[in-house]
Amino acid sequence: MVERQVYRMPKAGSINDLTRQPDTLPQPGADEVCVQVKAIGLNFADIFAMQGLYSATPKGAFIPGLEFAGEVLAVGEAVQDLKPGDRVMGATRFGGYVSHLNIHHRYVVPLPADWSFEEGAGFLVQGLTAYYALTELGNLQRGMTVLIHSAAGGVGILANRICKKYDAYTIGTVGSAGKVAFLQQEEAYDAVIVRDKDFYGKLKQALGERPLLLIMECIGGKILMQGWKAMASTGRMVVYGNASFTTHGDKPNYLQLYWRYLKRPQIDPLRLPTQNKSLMGFNLIYLYEQTDLLHSMLRELQALQLRPQHVGQVYPFDQMHQAIRQFQQGKTVGKVVVTVP
Repeated sequence: MVERQVYRMPKAGSINDLTRQPDTLPQPGADEVCVQVKAIGLNFADIFAMQGLYSATPKGAFIPGLEFAGEVLAVGEAVQDLKPGDRVMGATRFGGYVSHLNIHHRYVVPLPADWSFEEGAGFLVQGLTAYYALTELGNLQRGMTVLIHSAAGGVGILANRICKKYDAYTIGTVGSAGKVAFLQQEEAYDAVIVRDKDFYGKLKQALGERPLLLIMECIGGKILMQGWKAMASTGRMVVYGNASFTTHGDKPNYLQLYWRYLKRPQIDPLRLPTQNKSLMGFNLIYLYEQTDLLHSMLRELQALQLRPQHVGQVYPFDQMHQAIRQFQQGKTVGKVVVTVP
């Protein structure tokens, strides 16, 4: 038995209800490993889950958190590929806001020797999200022009790095001008534009004569429709989030969300054949049980030899609420990580 600390929600609804509690962890099962968590990566799916806006959220009490990195403490009797002391990074379908956890050994992989725990905690979920969206759904091809929304976020940064391995021309979008220089100087985006009232004009200018054939869409609303309008024939839009439905408060503003829902963009499927465009959506959590697919994608992703995730801000475990609030504001660059003492 291991004494641990966890952040638990009694039920989805308000982030204020997230409470740190002592807990007892049993010995790992035959196929499990026990990991002492060193770093936790924050994701927008965590926010949606805690606010009750995520269809995959468990009913009743649950522990948020989808990705982590740490050190193996113990292994089950059937585990042969890991041993105590191994540095690992992992993905979990909730349960990541903890100091220790038991998890099936197939959901953890060795942490590269030159990566920190913080870097490891920001790679798997967002790296696989970017890779699956771009290559499996988006049919990323060499030299393609790609529009990447939330370009300074964890998925956006890794998506751009993947695209650059294909010599793609990347256009990133951000919500504030303060992120533009970082993306151009540190991440080599070909163009970066701010999502404002003149977004469509800026996008057309950035495109020039290039056909826009792939969009990583996570904003929604008018931005989604403007991207759809600018996308060329045979283009693909992959929707993996909807930031326009996020709120900066502890609980959702349902009246505001209902109004946004009524005004949400609508694309007529009957017109898709004549427009010759594709609209696709996915969420990595629904692939969680397909471990063979996840490992296959991870091998392909690791073969690209990307740099480790850019970690923008780090908070200690006892400042989980401060980390979440900062992450909610959308002012961060790269990954927000919580470290566990």
